Amino acid sequence: MALVSLRQLLDEAATGGYGVGAFNINNMEQLQGIMEAAAETASPVIVQASRGARKYAGDRFLYALMVAATETWPDVPVVLHQDHGNSPETCATAIELGFTSVMMDGSLREDGKTISTYEENVAVTREVVDFAHARGVSVEGELGTLGGIEDGVGSGEVNLTDPEQAEDFVARTGVDALAVAIGTSHGAYKFSRAPDKEVLAMDVIEEIHRRLPDTHLVMHGSSSVPASLIDRINAAGGSMKPAFGVPVEEIQQGIRHGVRKVNVDTDGRLAMTAGAREAFRDDPAEFDPRHFLKATRQAMREVVAERMVQFGTAGHAGDYSPASLEEMTKRYGVPIPAA
Repeated sequence: MALVSLRQLLDEAATGGYGVGAFNINNMEQLQGIMEAAAETASPVIVQASRGARKYAGDRFLYALMVAATETWPDVPVVLHQDHGNSPETCATAIELGFTSVMMDGSLREDGKTISTYEENVAVTREVVDFAHARGVSVEGELGTLGGIEDGVGSGEVNLTDPEQAEDFVARTGVDALAVAIGTSHGAYKFSRAPDKEVLAMDVIEEIHRRLPDTHLVMHGSSSVPASLIDRINAAGGSMKPAFGVPVEEIQQGIRHGVRKVNVDTDGRLAMTAGAREAFRDDPAEFDPRHFLKATRQAMREVVAERMVQFGTAGHAGDYSPASLEEMTKRYGVPIPAA
């Protein structure tokens, strides 16, 4: 199956009432683990790359991996998404490379740390929407800011999304999906205690969904940070402090109120680290990198497959008849740019 747009994927998810996990990649083993999980559970999937991932792997290598993935697993609908684009230029280069979806994170300025004004956010996001929709590519915007810093992105401050402002933002930008801030954070150390409804503002999601029932909502910083993975890492020589992530039950509640894209990065990192450390511990004489890389791939597959079941994505891969980007351009009602 060819790469599909985020708009098509989330439209189908809304019809089916499920969420779709968006999993970050940096290398081949991560991508293979994600795609194996998607094939095993018959799930559509969003594969996303940050600016840091593009720099680490190289754009051509990263895109070639995605092409190989679609050819190897032809029955899996997959979106290739630019995570946390910091400028129109970042988004444009992703689109030109072949990404089918981009995020313009206008909540922060180009340095990825300084909080922007609302009007700056609207202007830069609208610019990306105009460019992307003319090419059939979907756009995710963000309103509000998350805590924590991951892969160089984040202000460290939490500013919850205002539902009334969200309504105005969507009307003025035309985004396909909106990332909302409800108290989650990037990274493993999200909360000082186990979160509950007093920590996560689920009422914000509920009110935004009430105002914008046709807009797909996105939860960032949604790794659950299982204690079992931290225990495995530490038992194999690691030194991680106790950490608390977002309970799966809270994510499921969000899905019932319009969340369609669920960003998960830290859980995959933890799983792969646990797999690698255990491989080193269990066979210290082994020096073939494939030995521990295989373990990281398997660990990634397991955690992603679990999330696909929990988000309700499993069994829905067959729901899709891929629309080309040219078809999506016609749906947006904008002229196709000249070659």
